[in-house]
Amino acid sequence: MAPAACPMKIPMVDFSSWANTQDRLSRLRIARELVEACQTVGFVYIVNHSLPEGLIDEAFHWSRRFFALSEQEKMKAPHPEGWAIHRGYSWPGLEKVSQTMSTGDDEEERKKLREVPDVKEVFDIGSEENTAQPNQWIPDDTLPGFRVFMTDFYSECWKLGRELLRAVAMGLDLEDEEYLTKQHSGHNNQLRLLHYLPVPAEDLKSERIARCPAHTDWSSMTMLFQDNCGGLEVEDVTNPGAFVAADPVKDAIVLNVGDLLQMWSNDRLRSTNHRVRMPPLADRGEGAGRMTRERYSIPYFMSADPASVIECIPSCISADRPAKYNPITQADYNKMRASMMY
Repeated sequence: MAPAACPMKIPMVDFSSWANTQDRLSRLRIARELVEACQTVGFVYIVNHSLPEGLIDEAFHWSRRFFALSEQEKMKAPHPEGWAIHRGYSWPGLEKVSQTMSTGDDEEERKKLREVPDVKEVFDIGSEENTAQPNQWIPDDTLPGFRVFMTDFYSECWKLGRELLRAVAMGLDLEDEEYLTKQHSGHNNQLRLLHYLPVPAEDLKSERIARCPAHTDWSSMTMLFQDNCGGLEVEDVTNPGAFVAADPVKDAIVLNVGDLLQMWSNDRLRSTNHRVRMPPLADRGEGAGRMTRERYSIPYFMSADPASVIECIPSCISADRPAKYNPITQADYNKMRASMMY
């Protein structure tokens, strides 16, 4: 009998040298490590990055304070009706993550998707300069300091995100290392605060409810910050249909490739399925009484500007590897994915 294959491991890249040197060879080594991870797995832990020490902990502090507000207070900044504006507070059951794309006549499909609700609450934040996606803030006196911190945190994440895009461009051997950053002003990104509520473990196990079903991200890249709960799983690319845990690593960022970068790279980089399932259980008895721990996470989605055209980049096309995707704007692809969520 052949030995069982080892489960896929999520690689780790030390990003410290990128910020600390202008030496091209040192940067190229990091860039190639990053691209290799994005090719083979599509997910990678980024350690020793440039975000200020303590900033991630502070972000979780503010996230917990926001979700601890009463429903009435959180509803002072509700997610606008429909899918077009992706900002503000989404209460449990409003949003349904899926891999389903819009085909035009979607009402029955939407109803079917919601037969198993996602039990989480969300607060979405964008650039203050994106007038097409206006932020929905709670009043400043409801949680003083929240808006100021989250606006600054959004900017700090984009500073790092821009460097990661440069590293990917270098690792893909692009002549213009600003090829990707030119398509990303930073004003179409999205900062998302997530709170997964405690739920009966049996309901989650039997799929009567869900946390976040398997899906790919429709951004360019996602930076994810996790608390210490666990529950994120990534599809094993060597064993499709099987998933491995992306266990929390203190102060590390979980970086993953989104659909846009997969299309740009002509499938050289991999937008990998992932989901949030059963975290470790709180000590609340056995059987039907067992409850999951609540979980907090903060993804930062980096998206190209709406008018940017996503078409295979030159270094990823050859005579024996022609372009697999027709050009599409970010806005059009976003509509295909986002319109099924609400």
